[in-house]
Amino acid sequence: MISNPAILFPGQGAQRRGMDVSVLETYSELLAIAEEISGFSIRDFFIRCPPEQFSYTRYVQPALYTLNALYYRHYLEGGGIPPIYLAGHSLGEFNALQAAGVFDFEAGLRLVNKRALLMSESQGGGMAAVMGLNADEVLNVITKNGHLGLSLANLNSDIQTVISGPIANIHLAESIFYDNDALNYVILNVSGAFHSPMLDIAAEKFYDYVQGFSFSPPKIPVIANGTAKPYSHTSLAKNLANQMNNPVRWRESVIYIRQHGVAEFIEIGDNCSILLDMIKNIEINV
Repeated sequence: MISNPAILFPGQGAQRRGMDVSVLETYSELLAIAEEISGFSIRDFFIRCPPEQFSYTRYVQPALYTLNALYYRHYLEGGGIPPIYLAGHSLGEFNALQAAGVFDFEAGLRLVNKRALLMSESQGGGMAAVMGLNADEVLNVITKNGHLGLSLANLNSDIQTVISGPIANIHLAESIFYDNDALNYVILNVSGAFHSPMLDIAAEKFYDYVQGFSFSPPKIPVIANGTAKPYSHTSLAKNLANQMNNPVRWRESVIYIRQHGVAEFIEIGDNCSILLDMIKNIEINV
């Protein structure tokens, strides 16, 4: 029996063709609100969206935030065990904060919608996942090759780190990493160099936007991507903005949760195991 779980929310990249989105119809009133705020049909995005638009940041983030939130509501109403910790990867952090009562569903969606707009305006950047090397090894490869404008974006596990930077240099770095014993190098289908200094201006604009919202203290601890420690009420706006142009410290976040007595992790979504698979490759000394 699962006890004292941590609930995890996936971020951009969790969307896939053919995923079960029936929960959207279960909570049709919330879906209608979400579509009014977002300005497009979230249901059609998942069901009828052309393949070339299925990774567009502008649409993915509001759609996935909505789906995550409704899946979580369905989980609780179906008798799911309430969590004692919450965490979300990148976009998923907004779902974690909403689940913790920091803001309501609508406010969270307005924040995500603005975030998506700002991030989608970022041009010329890209990201790649490096497998088989830890974060220190990835950083060493970047440093000894003149940086190339690249930086660590997602510190996911002991064997996976995502890098961000100018798209031309992301392509250039592929052969360099293979020459330095990377097992795999996957260029991600995203529109910008997220979680890197290339989003500094976007993060500043988002911080200004966030100032117009009121936040409540988290009712459940939420582990912040940028610090790998629980959010405090006083740092909410700053952390939300800094998340856009700073690394996601996912590996450290998982270690923090485990070291505070949590043995079980549940990932919200349609048979989703993206984050759970990462956890399998995180060595944790509790």
